[in-house]
Amino acid sequence: MTQDEVLDEFRAAGALLEGHFILSSGLRSPIFLQKMFIFMDPARTEKLCHALAEKVTAAFGTVDYVVSPAMGGILPGYETARQLGAKAVFVEREEGKFALRRGFSIPEGARVLMVEDIVTTGLSSRECLAAIAEHPGHVVGAACLIDRSGGKAELGVPLVALATLDIPTYPADALPPELAALPAVKPGSRSIQGVKA
Repeated sequence: MTQDEVLDEFRAAGALLEGHFILSSGLRSPIFLQKMFIFMDPARTEKLCHALAEKVTAAFGTVDYVVSPAMGGILPGYETARQLGAKAVFVEREEGKFALRRGFSIPEGARVLMVEDIVTTGLSSRECLAAIAEHPGHVVGAACLIDRSGGKAELGVPLVALATLDIPTYPADALPPELAALPAVKPGSRSIQGVKA
């Protein structure tokens, strides 16, 4: 699947939005990827995650476990694991820090892949990888549907993405005039948890 085909899937799902958006990092952007519009369509999710699994296999070989950060990474993590024939688990916050819960564990010697939905700054991916590092197993790399950092996010492991975009982001106090002229919208989920922009 080419990058253009991936973006066409996002457009067809109404998941590639233009305007003035407040990202979960607090940065502002003229583009927002509303991945939940992708995940509400199981056939589209399967198609994208199948393509991601093919890229992962080519880059890393066999994967035994896929670990994803809750909430946004669970669906692509599960479907990518299904395509890889791997187990799917996720980390979630416990006292503000990602951890494997619900009795999840990673056995010694397991080949582990971290799967995220969208990578912007890489913060949640790094936090997820730190949680994985507290368990046995070997992290072979990371994967995501879209790397919107333009390949600049540092995760500490190789990252495979279906599409890599260099979408500009700006601090709230350094907006270009055309972005500042638009009303800001916070479409992500972190505001639900009380995180302020």
